[in-house]
Amino acid sequence: MALYESTESEPLRADRVIAYVDGFNLYFGLRPKGWRHLYRLDVHRLAENLLKPHQRLVRVRYFTARVASRLGDDGARTRQSTYLEALESLGVVNLHYGHYLAKTRRCRRCGATWETFEEKMTDVNIAVELLGDARDDAFDTAFLVSGDSDLTKPVQAVQLRDSTKRVVVAFPPGRTSVQLREAAAAGFVIGRKKLKDSQLPERVVKNDGHVLTRPSQWS
Repeated sequence: MALYESTESEPLRADRVIAYVDGFNLYFGLRPKGWRHLYRLDVHRLAENLLKPHQRLVRVRYFTARVASRLGDDGARTRQSTYLEALESLGVVNLHYGHYLAKTRRCRRCGATWETFEEKMTDVNIAVELLGDARDDAFDTAFLVSGDSDLTKPVQAVQLRDSTKRVVVAFPPGRTSVQLREAAAAGFVIGRKKLKDSQLPERVVKNDGHVLTRPSQWS
């Protein structure tokens, strides 16, 4: 699937673009493929790498939730915190946080219980920001980096309320949604090369001099 193309009778103009990145959806697109070396994404650079020549990036919104610490923790919380600090240090990415909540599950056969965790609020947060930015005329085109079908209604609402607004869905690998693709103006799957070309440096130095290094597990 390709991005939209203009016709000869419709000259290109400088479209303002805002990118909305569903952090967990993107992560769970990379994980089954074993692409740990691509986890340390510079989402601002990724959005820039998805632009057409007539477009300019005006904002990147990244949506996530801080993972919870638990017994036998493998360091996931520390790795995520380091990554989020690195994104914040760029000064060009707006981070929006949901919740990472514990949930008790029970085996129907033996009655045993165990605790799992679920990310909450990301789809709501994306919908709120997307609709708000559309209302404020903050973009001409929205890049939605997600394959979450729960975002179908907000995407439809943006384009029905203002025919000048376009939502283009950039699906993470393996996370496509037919509903979401049909609701959007266009859609495509983000290729491995785009992800590889959009990585943070091995070392990110914060303003206070603190160095944030790529975790060895992400190499």
